[in-house]
Amino acid sequence: MYSVFMDKILLPVTPEEITTKINGNNKTMQLINEGEINIPKSAKLTDIEFTALLPNIKYPFARYQNTNFTNANYFLDLLERLKRNKKPFQFIVCRNRPSGKRLYNTNIKVTLESYTIDENHKIGIDMSVKIKLKQYRDFGTKIVKITNGGSTKNSRPDSTVRSDKPVGIGSEVIVNGQLFGSSYGDAPGMTLSNYRGKINFINLKGSHPYHVTTPDGGWLGWVLKSSVKAV
Repeated sequence: MYSVFMDKILLPVTPEEITTKINGNNKTMQLINEGEINIPKSAKLTDIEFTALLPNIKYPFARYQNTNFTNANYFLDLLERLKRNKKPFQFIVCRNRPSGKRLYNTNIKVTLESYTIDENHKIGIDMSVKIKLKQYRDFGTKIVKITNGGSTKNSRPDSTVRSDKPVGIGSEVIVNGQLFGSSYGDAPGMTLSNYRGKINFINLKGSHPYHVTTPDGGWLGWVLKSSVKAV
């Protein structure tokens, strides 16, 4: 037996199907010498979709928190309130075996993205509502206290700080520019933006004198002198 709650309100009829989509956020990159790579990233927000039957007739299979019949309008008001308030709420699914033994629960903070009310002759005077939810993650601002007399010179990202450090073999650098297959500008590849890498080869005779690698030493390509800043 499944019990589904939205903002602590039990839906009278358990949806026939609940679709939970765990959205990935990995990024693929094409390296000149190593082909395509996949960079794992934190997952995007989860999407939940289901269709709920809201009875306007008292059925023996419908369940209500106060045991008294409540018509569809009560639950439509709930959906309207959740949408209008623009606040997250808890979506809970309790799962139990026929014997009553608990399986596992889903308890996730969500927002109501949309809902569609469907009325047709197949369900008589009852109402069917398609509901779409999206996971909500708490967030907040972070206050940073500056202790160098109020100057923000050193608080900018690495990619924007001017650097007079020389670039040599083994230097860690911030790369902003296009990669090439040779130090003479052959075989143009992808463009990097604020990428933190390393220098493993230098050819000062070439138009693109610096060869960039990943932090772990994986080869990427040759870049212009103006594309790198030592960090």
